[in-house]
Amino acid sequence: MEENKIMSPQIKGLLIALIVIILGIAGYFTDLGFSTWFNWVVNAIMFAAIIIACVHYANQKQNYVTFGNVFLHGFKITAVITIIVLVYTLLAFTVLFPEMKEKIFEMQRIKMEESGIDDDKLEQATTMMKKYFMLFLVLGVIFGTLIWGCIASLIGAAVAKKKPINPLTQQGGM
Repeated sequence: MEENKIMSPQIKGLLIALIVIILGIAGYFTDLGFSTWFNWVVNAIMFAAIIIACVHYANQKQNYVTFGNVFLHGFKITAVITIIVLVYTLLAFTVLFPEMKEKIFEMQRIKMEESGIDDDKLEQATTMMKKYFMLFLVLGVIFGTLIWGCIASLIGAAVAKKKPINPLTQQGGM
């Protein structure tokens, strides 16, 4: 019986993270990255890719997996995606596209002005946003990616076909 080489969660996570980053860069250059619907599409693609990766893992193991095995595989993928996307995001906002931060501040200022916030509160909110921007950015990337990834891993583990594993046959038929 030929044994399949299992693609590691690190490789799958790297590939999915690269797709997310490429979509993010494309969104930035087309100005779509600042629209809410585009961010939802990117998250949906990541979500679907994690589910597909979980099902692929079960198929590579000929479906001799448990819910926990598949979920753990998906969570490892999510952890890799989170780390890579976090590093990219920090580099993007500090080195690659530092003007992106100012665009976001300006867009938020316009939204607040349109909602009728007075100038004093507008200035306070802007100051607060600038002061804690990187903290909120880091926490948003970490928790947002982990939450979406955990949900996708749960769904992937639930939909992956599973064959019952007999522990006696795995130990040489004792």
